[in-house]
Amino acid sequence: MSSSALLKSSLAKKYWMAFTGLFLCLFLVGHLAGNLQLFIPGEEGQLQFNAYAKFMTTNPLVQALSYIVYLSIIFHAVDGALLTVKNRKARPVNYQYSNPSANSPWTSRNMGILGTVILVFIVVHMSNFWYEMHFGQIPTDADGNKDLHTVVVAAFTDASIGLVYVIGYVLAMAAISFHLVHGFQSAFQSLGVRSKSLMKPIQIAGYLFAILIPLAFAVIPVYIHATH
Repeated sequence: MSSSALLKSSLAKKYWMAFTGLFLCLFLVGHLAGNLQLFIPGEEGQLQFNAYAKFMTTNPLVQALSYIVYLSIIFHAVDGALLTVKNRKARPVNYQYSNPSANSPWTSRNMGILGTVILVFIVVHMSNFWYEMHFGQIPTDADGNKDLHTVVVAAFTDASIGLVYVIGYVLAMAAISFHLVHGFQSAFQSLGVRSKSLMKPIQIAGYLFAILIPLAFAVIPVYIHATH
């Protein structure tokens, strides 16, 4: 994002957006590492995933990082929405001739739309899992931990809305993928490390990250729905 509706200092907005964006990328990797345990079959997978969920919700350091994640997401969402409104007010009438596709990729022109889809997904996702883990009446497993594993499996296999959740999750991962295609590379550009010699490696790394991470997330609910 080249400008900010919340931060007035160009230097502050430049680095804040870059660092929070890259931090959220690291969060995705860590979150994926934990969710991959859902592929472990049987009681072993159930107990291991529930132990991971307990650690993520009780460890003080992880909790502190979680609040940073929440603040980063809120900043991106609010700033993006305000910036979109600001830009539209600045140019209420489209130019007579406009060919935006010739000047910028689709992802960079639609970051606001993609961000809105992702925000809706985060709200639904947290209400179904994060809220239930913290405040819901969840039974415990054989080790005495809250059985979040059963809650996750039930959400994606429910006879009435399980398939809807799966499809919605996959579509949200597609939105995240498109969002990352632009955001990953833009963060490095904002930090000033996207030189000519580094541009190609960063582009490749960005595309790989934007494809592989969301794809791995998307496979999880499909696997659960198909095997349970």
